Amino acid sequence: MTDTGGDGADTPTPSQGVPQAPAAGSGEPNRPEDHAASPATPPRAWQAPGTPAPPPGWQHGPGHRPDALPPFTAQQPPYQPHQQPRWNPHGLGKPGVIALRPLNIGDILDGAITAIRRHPLLILGIGAVASVITAAIGFVVSKFAFGELQGLAKTVQLGPATTDEELRNAVFGTFGDFFLVLISSTLVSTLLLTVTTGLMAAVMGRAALGREVTFGIAWSEVQPRLLPLLGVAFVYALLSTIGVMLCIIPGVLVWVFWALAAPALVLERGTFREAFARSVKLVGGAFWRVLGVLLLARIIEGVFENIISLPFSVGSGAFSQMFNPGKVVVPSTGDLLLQSAGQIIAGTIAIPFVALVTVIVYLDQRMRREGMDIELARAAGVQPPQAW
Repeated sequence: MTDTGGDGADTPTPSQGVPQAPAAGSGEPNRPEDHAASPATPPRAWQAPGTPAPPPGWQHGPGHRPDALPPFTAQQPPYQPHQQPRWNPHGLGKPGVIALRPLNIGDILDGAITAIRRHPLLILGIGAVASVITAAIGFVVSKFAFGELQGLAKTVQLGPATTDEELRNAVFGTFGDFFLVLISSTLVSTLLLTVTTGLMAAVMGRAALGREVTFGIAWSEVQPRLLPLLGVAFVYALLSTIGVMLCIIPGVLVWVFWALAAPALVLERGTFREAFARSVKLVGGAFWRVLGVLLLARIIEGVFENIISLPFSVGSGAFSQMFNPGKVVVPSTGDLLLQSAGQIIAGTIAIPFVALVTVIVYLDQRMRREGMDIELARAAGVQPPQAW
């Protein structure tokens, strides 16, 4: 081993592990111990006896910082099962909000809820900003849509005097406007959710290790990649929304295969194209599992939002149409504002929950395929549990 600088002493590299004593009878005399030359702390590549050696070729990526997250680089060695100790409830430990082992659906949902409980101000604050923007855009879009609905109501009120052509134009024009409104609102909500997922990736990257995380720390991780993140969010939102609206199957494929692009971009510090490629690679072979987890998170989000928004919808008179089906009811500005308030309250919790689930799915896929649980345990300073 050549001298690489520093103190000049040969230290074991990750590929070599701990130096072994010379075999008996090899003829090499034992060197006297020099306690004064012994370092006060173990060398950087030191590991406890009996623990598995790091995979060959492992090294920190460029721009490594002591408080950064080295295992999130994309160049990870393949997962090697023989390096894992025997079964343990927390795998290699649980320094943060998730266990360092392949996760099941319950673990993923519990990890998202635990992250919200441990960092409520940070996570709910980000969710509140995203939900306010979503509600504001939804309010403007709704005003436009219900303006068209009011025009349809006037046409219907003409009764027999309305010609078939007038009625047909009013109906198709109104439904066309509603379709455009639906696409635009879905596009905006998906865009904001993807950006929120990128922010939550920075939060979860430290929360998974049990480290302190603040908005400043998370923002410092996201800021250098903010423009690529916005690009990833726009492309993902546009293609998935149009695909789902016009043709279900291609839209679902895009929605699932590119769902992990935002956390891959932030945590691996890659490029725009690399983020999509990494997402496809991680989802490949686990499409149905990832689809099921994401759908379950969206179902929970929808149920929660409906429960929270129900009192606001009742107060705004949104259900009056049920008792008078022959009358077209156009909500007033006050009714729309009341509905928006309910949307903000519900979205403050629901949006971060879905974003955190997506990030944990990303971490889980990397632990399953690339043995990232070993790297996370090393970064967290967790001693792997001994075999039972």
